[in-house]
Amino acid sequence: MGSKVSGKMAAASRVVQVVRPHAPLIKFPDRKGIPRPNVQEALKVLATSLPQISPSAPPPTASISPPPRPPGPVSRLPGNPDSIDVVRDLPHKYRRRTLALDEMEYIQRGGPE
Repeated sequence: MGSKVSGKMAAASRVVQVVRPHAPLIKFPDRKGIPRPNVQEALKVLATSLPQISPSAPPPTASISPPPRPPGPVSRLPGNPDSIDVVRDLPHKYRRRTLALDEMEYIQRGGPE
């Protein structure tokens, strides 16, 4: 009977571990003082700010222009681009698997029919 008790004590001592003091690497902002937004109020504000369109009226025909582009050329990421040698030497587990034609069609149409 004594061996059962000592076995339970040993199991309990393995489970309980002490966390040593450490410097936290991530700090989260204190959000206790910030009031939480009310969803209903947000929806009301959104509904009043959007223009009202009656269901019988035709949709507006204003031309939609693309968003403005930033001035200057688009900067590329620093470093050398991948060469065909790097792609060829990539281990099989890191390579992108080939998609079946059915999968490609599913993705292109955005989900099930």
